[in-house]
Amino acid sequence: MSMERSMDAGKKASATTIQVGGNHYKNMKIQPINYIQANDLGFCAGNVVKYVSRYQSKNGVEDLRKARHYIDLLIEAEINGKD
Repeated sequence: MSMERSMDAGKKASATTIQVGGNHYKNMKIQPINYIQANDLGFCAGNVVKYVSRYQSKNGVEDLRKARHYIDLLIEAEINGKD
């Protein structure tokens, strides 16, 4: 369904009101994308927020492992960037 068709005529829906593949973000009080953008988080930090936010309602431990992977990437970048 397109965003144009999801709202009354003449109004476009925000992309955050439409979720493809479930409702694990849509039902949150603050969607991870809003937090990530408001705080100018980069790709890895944003993925940590995303996976930790959804693990209970989507993929459980698998999402926590994904978050840990991105934390490990952030740690490596911090260590390597501070030679």
